[in-house]
Amino acid sequence: MKICFDTNIVIDILEKREPFFKDSYAAFLMAAKRKIEGIIGASAVTDIYYSVRKSRKSKRDALADVIDLFNTLTVVDTTRDDIHFAAVSEMTDFEDAVSAAEARREGAGYIIIRNTGDFINSPVPAILPGIFLTLV
Repeated sequence: MKICFDTNIVIDILEKREPFFKDSYAAFLMAAKRKIEGIIGASAVTDIYYSVRKSRKSKRDALADVIDLFNTLTVVDTTRDDIHFAAVSEMTDFEDAVSAAEARREGAGYIIIRNTGDFINSPVPAILPGIFLTLV
């Protein structure tokens, strides 16, 4: 099963943000153990780095954390078609629409997310980490 991880889920993991860390990390571990195929869009990488950089001692530490994460998740390209899909999508948040377009193109079964309300019109169902864990 292919699962797309949203930007905020990855930041929750790297920053150990509570109360989100436990379930997000448990879902991530499923990808690390290859029980699921975890993906993330290339468009999210810079946002994740930017967020993590604020709390790390150096740019090198932040980059190392991001690179380590992507040893577990497959980074998928963001294509022109993804951008176009997001631009004409009925989703209200453009960044979320790009993630949904990437997940759709890659055949993901779910997008693990914290803000499911922003994904009401997503072509791929959005699910909270805790709910996902109960399904698998």
